Amino acid sequence: MKTLKNLVVKNGESLSVPCVYDGKYKSSRKYWCKGYYWSTCQIVAYTNTSGRSLVTDHPSQNMFSVELNSLQDSDSGYYWCAVEIGGIWTPDDRDYLYLTVSADPAVSVTNSRVSGQEGGSVSAQCLYSAEYKNKQKKWCRFKDWSCFTVGRTDTSKNSSVLVSDNGKGSISVEMSGLQKSDAGWYWFSAGSVGVTVHLTVATIGGDERRSKDEGSQLDDTTLALTIIAGLFLLLTLVGLVIWKVKHKQILTTKGGSNGYSTKPDVVYADVVFSRWTQRNPNKLPQAGHDDRVIYSSVKTSQ
Repeated sequence: MKTLKNLVVKNGESLSVPCVYDGKYKSSRKYWCKGYYWSTCQIVAYTNTSGRSLVTDHPSQNMFSVELNSLQDSDSGYYWCAVEIGGIWTPDDRDYLYLTVSADPAVSVTNSRVSGQEGGSVSAQCLYSAEYKNKQKKWCRFKDWSCFTVGRTDTSKNSSVLVSDNGKGSISVEMSGLQKSDAGWYWFSAGSVGVTVHLTVATIGGDERRSKDEGSQLDDTTLALTIIAGLFLLLTLVGLVIWKVKHKQILTTKGGSNGYSTKPDVVYADVVFSRWTQRNPNKLPQAGHDDRVIYSSVKTSQ
């Protein structure tokens, strides 16, 4: 059996106490007992009984929790987490702790139960009194008894813990990249005293996860289509520019090689008739007569 040793809580508030037991006692009855000596302690509650103290077994985790409600100063004292073994010569398995209930506890948390969503983050605020300013502060996980001090610590492949101390009596704990395995009991301690916090991690539902995946796929498809359309337009513009440049080069080359101008192909001609034809319009000239020759000159447009 294993539990925390020194817990504190504010008067009138509630507190959860986790107790870990050996796996072979999964089916055994668990109980919560009050008293300085084990042999004379008074059983306060058994598993699944009602009252201000509730004992709940979590066999899949090899632990049970004790929920203490509406605590008063008179509830301060020694308590025992215990598993009933049943043998006369074999004592029940147990471990003790000391609980302090006061109006101004040395350490406290603003919320003893916090929750977050898988893949998201969650924060907890822990307070400590001036006398614990120079004491070591820790945020610890009950499952594996691992602790994190001021600074950032990677807890697994994706999640991390950031513990920040403002030096004025307040500690901020932020857990990001939450995984389902991060759920469970934690405790904050300053020096030798501590207070517990329970973390719940909600799993993203199938529909919600599917919706997010489909949304992501839609965004990727839209982006891909936009890129393809942009590339097609760019290639079209480049092709048009290249065609126009090539066409202009062809026209220039053709005009230069044939001696032609790019101006309109207009030809001007001057025709001069011989004097004989002018003098004898009704007669044809004799063969071999020089006056039958028509002289003309041709000019291209400038």
